[in-house]
Amino acid sequence: MFNISIVTYNTSKTMLLKVIKSIINAEGLNLIYIVDNSDNENIKNFLPNVPKIQYTKSPKNGGYGFGHNIAIDLSLKNVNVKYHLVLNPDMNFNHIIFKEIKKYMDENPIVGNLMPKVLYNDGTVQYLCKLLPTPYDWIGRRFNPITSIIESRNRYFELRFMDYNSIMEVPYLSGCFMFLRLSSLKKIGNFDENIFMYGEETDLCRRLIDGGYKNIYFPNVSVFHEFQKGSHKSLRLTFIGIKSAIYYFNKWGWIIDKKRREINRYTLEYLNTVR
Repeated sequence: MFNISIVTYNTSKTMLLKVIKSIINAEGLNLIYIVDNSDNENIKNFLPNVPKIQYTKSPKNGGYGFGHNIAIDLSLKNVNVKYHLVLNPDMNFNHIIFKEIKKYMDENPIVGNLMPKVLYNDGTVQYLCKLLPTPYDWIGRRFNPITSIIESRNRYFELRFMDYNSIMEVPYLSGCFMFLRLSSLKKIGNFDENIFMYGEETDLCRRLIDGGYKNIYFPNVSVFHEFQKGSHKSLRLTFIGIKSAIYYFNKWGWIIDKKRREINRYTLEYLNTVR
């Protein structure tokens, strides 16, 4: 069995009900945790009144990882639940994808985290498989006015030289859809709650690698993501993103990060063998 958590913050009714419709009838689904970081309980009023949906009002808006940790902790208490899906509310897909995802995870116990192919609504691919970031990747690119340099770096950092149609082991996957093995989280811990938003998935992916697990991109199934770069539009979110980056690099290393270089080098060498 598996559980799903969706963290909301003044999320629209249309968006939330759409993603719930995508997942409510999934085979093997135990519970959907709606963790509400909003300053009110308006979301609770329009949620379907069904046993599989559990609404939880967060004691504070502690961020994305903080909210999901509330649900993950509940999943960890249930010995019958093997996996936990961290899911953005702006997702849409057919619930039959879980059959293939669970089959792959069951057959590959070394996989701690899986992400399917993620598409924009027009069907184009979102490049969400990445190397472990350098300070330039997270901070420098944002302020670089030279488009050609950014595009050149993105081809490398976001692994755009791959066709995104093959299963890949990569060090850093998006937090919009993280199908996590609970036994791996028991070993490495949940999201780092010192990161409010932006980068909590990077930190978790890296700790999974340190724990001996793999982050797998699984394009055999696909999902749609109404991706919006909020941090590029809001000064407040830009500040949060920079603050998260500073914390992350203080934790793992700025320029001198031998393990990052080793992991990224291994990834590029490995990908050259599967192209």
